[in-house]
Amino acid sequence: MVFKSSDRSIGVGIIGCGYWGPNLVRNFANNDGSHVVAICDLDSAKLAVSKRLYSNVVTTSNFRDLLQDSRIDAVAIATPVHTHYDLALSALKAGKHVLVEKPLAPTSDQARRLIDEADRRNLILMVDHTFLYTPAVQKIRELLLEGALGNVYYYDSIRSSLGLFQSDVNVIWDLAVHDISIILHILDEEPIAVSATGSSHVAGAPENMAHITLFFQSSCVAHVSVNWLSPIKVRQTFIGGSRKMIVYDDVEPTEKVKIYDKGITLNDSEKAHQLRIGYRAGDMWAPHISAREALQTEVEHFVDCLCNGKLPLSSGVSGLRVVEILEATSRSIREQGKPIPLKQFQRVAETA
Repeated sequence: MVFKSSDRSIGVGIIGCGYWGPNLVRNFANNDGSHVVAICDLDSAKLAVSKRLYSNVVTTSNFRDLLQDSRIDAVAIATPVHTHYDLALSALKAGKHVLVEKPLAPTSDQARRLIDEADRRNLILMVDHTFLYTPAVQKIRELLLEGALGNVYYYDSIRSSLGLFQSDVNVIWDLAVHDISIILHILDEEPIAVSATGSSHVAGAPENMAHITLFFQSSCVAHVSVNWLSPIKVRQTFIGGSRKMIVYDDVEPTEKVKIYDKGITLNDSEKAHQLRIGYRAGDMWAPHISAREALQTEVEHFVDCLCNGKLPLSSGVSGLRVVEILEATSRSIREQGKPIPLKQFQRVAETA
């Protein structure tokens, strides 16, 4: 089902009005090509708040009301991870396009079933990997694609804060999922293996901190450190290449991306089997990064995909790849850091 630009505005239903749901409601309501028809949540107090803000929107505690509403063309799901599969599958079977909060599903098998169902019904299935739509990550991808950094040596990220503790997933499924989606988006090669360790400091709760290493066929390596027990919020990434290096600080209000003309130079010495290492120190510059909200860009992209039959940037297939890596990472944690080989995916080209 593809909408034409001359057709009516796309009707959207939002399932879940907790932390992220209100942001989805606001952006779909403000988008010229869409309007919010209904909001669903089990909490009556949250529904009351939504009704005060959007008086023309239907509120309900039964998600099936959204699936039976012919005015709703697409459903956005912002609920706990363990509910993603059942809600998304029900929406697809009801003929609704689906945008589901990260990660796509709790297991790769479930993610594949969602992809198959969407394909069978010719529906859009998109994952809310919001960071892919941030101007900062878009600029970094642009720099890497044009070869500004040279050969990429490493991706090092620290993503930490105090909470929010999740009951149904550990810290990698909550925080590391962002870096994994970014890595798959900006790098020109797929990881071939993953090793990880994690710790839980709350009895009976999932891991609240973890350290992950992604290995590549080239000399590139990615390290991701995630933590729910940090006294401060940190969202910092270092990307090093043979020519230049990038520091990406998402907490920084203005200069989120800085490019450093620094690195090392390797020269063969006159003596065999010896290398002389030199250091290069050049200028730093910070490109202009738009302050535009990433979710606004993402919602516009989702609506555009529905209207023009485009493949989403964060499609179900890309969401599956992230879930497969999360599964392998969880397995490595259970096996005390044992490297787990990763299946190799062939990159899917975006349609124009």
